[in-house]
Amino acid sequence: MDGAMVEMEDVRAGYGKAEILRGVDFRAESGEITTIIGTNGSGKSTLLRTLLGFLPMRSGDIRIDGISIKDISRTELARRIAYLPQGKNVPDISAGRMVLHGRFPYLTYPRKYREADVRIARQAMEQMGIAELSEQHMSRLSGGMRQKVYIAMALAGQAPAIVMDEPTTYLDIGQQVKFAETVRQLSKEGKTVVLVLHDILLALKISARIAALGEGKVIWSGTPGEMLEQNVSQRLYGVAVGAARTDAGTQYFYEYPSGDWTVEGSSQEEM
Repeated sequence: MDGAMVEMEDVRAGYGKAEILRGVDFRAESGEITTIIGTNGSGKSTLLRTLLGFLPMRSGDIRIDGISIKDISRTELARRIAYLPQGKNVPDISAGRMVLHGRFPYLTYPRKYREADVRIARQAMEQMGIAELSEQHMSRLSGGMRQKVYIAMALAGQAPAIVMDEPTTYLDIGQQVKFAETVRQLSKEGKTVVLVLHDILLALKISARIAALGEGKVIWSGTPGEMLEQNVSQRLYGVAVGAARTDAGTQYFYEYPSGDWTVEGSSQEEM
């Protein structure tokens, strides 16, 4: 299934009297990885919750392939966009059952699964390298393993668009590399991938486009190359990012101030 173009136009939303999103304009293209960055409290998770219909818009519009979500049922929206939230409860079920739940997240219990659903869920677990955890109880898994189960659950839905809020939380470096390979493959398959990441270097490495959120608005958007040229990281976080071309492709790094500095008790010269 090809991806779905996702658009937000002048969207306002919030909680109670507090307005968190203050006229957001955002667009994610089919077959691309679009990453949302921003400081804590800038409204990133609220943007995703509004996009998915969990938080009602106060004004503006959200469109999936040109169709307003006001005209799409919650069930149909769940079919079109798979979602990996940031905060997740640990259910009293096995990892395999958890991933299978991703096939039809909009259905209530009890559910009847077909043989094809079981096969797709198993393939999602294999894709994340956790097939051997199928019978393991979720409460017995490490944070990193649970996160891989949740990602597999989102993949199992086979929706044209997939939205993930801080998906690399709890993942070690090796697992993050595998995750990057997975989302790149999804985009090659034509899926629309929207990520919220705090890891700017990873965002630069895997994204086609990046949107920076600040004070409830998209204050900048562009390509990774444009982000470097315009010093967006410096303006947003006060930390500059550099790039170097290598045989393995462009590598990104934080530019630390010159002079003596130490890391975990070791001087720069000792590293």
